[in-house]
Amino acid sequence: MELPEITILARQMDEEMAGKRIAEVDVANEKCLNMPLEGFREIAVGRKVSAVAPRGKWVFTSLSPGYTLLFNTGMGADVIHFKPGGELPEKYHIRIGLDDGSGFTARVWWFCYLHLVPNEGLREHKLTRGMGLTPLDEGFTQAHLTGLLEGRRGGIKSFLLNQRNVAGIGNVYIQDILFKARLHPLRKINTLTEGDIRSLHRSMREVLRESIGICGLAYERDFYGNRGGYGKEQYRVAYKPGEPCPRCGTTIEKIKTGSTSSFICPDCQTITCSGA
Repeated sequence: MELPEITILARQMDEEMAGKRIAEVDVANEKCLNMPLEGFREIAVGRKVSAVAPRGKWVFTSLSPGYTLLFNTGMGADVIHFKPGGELPEKYHIRIGLDDGSGFTARVWWFCYLHLVPNEGLREHKLTRGMGLTPLDEGFTQAHLTGLLEGRRGGIKSFLLNQRNVAGIGNVYIQDILFKARLHPLRKINTLTEGDIRSLHRSMREVLRESIGICGLAYERDFYGNRGGYGKEQYRVAYKPGEPCPRCGTTIEKIKTGSTSSFICPDCQTITCSGA
């Protein structure tokens, strides 16, 4: 899951869970935990859910008193709410029950992280302590992005996928973010103009908000099991090799960019500065 899906999931979890207490914790694979399951249960059970909020690719659940439950779905997961007395999915890896009989299950596609951290230890949590702002955070202004890019010389795609720089973007949304901004994924950061950065800032916010507005990716499920509406029809160039560019008609290409693949229009997204 990327930022839009995590945002939707966290909002729905907050609506269903805030004010209730954790009554049960069941985890099939303890490797996803940051402590033994019994110790995890001892701390979590009885604590009240104060709020659930998104942060990058993580869901932060505030537990009162004094703890935060951190959940990262990894490559993806079906995180599904159940009502009191409701039927549970046939297969799941995590189940958290609440004191009113409701709760949620998570069926993880590959691997996930479920960490319980005292609030005073959040700044030391290795996996989240260095996260950057998300493009939808209030502080993520064009000036903030300019400051992040200042003095950098690498490729723009790898920079944006680094969660320490910008949190929440993965290899799905980055495709159309760069296309809308007319930037090649291998474009060197030190060649970006002020106009390029302005376009990139606007593109990130527009693409992510568009997806949130139609409930996220079509292959992901929300807290109620419903699939999102952001799929191939909404993609501009992402996962459309051989199809015409929606802007100029040039054939979309799939290229290798480091450890990931990218989809580009070779005419709209040149690797050099347009003024070069």
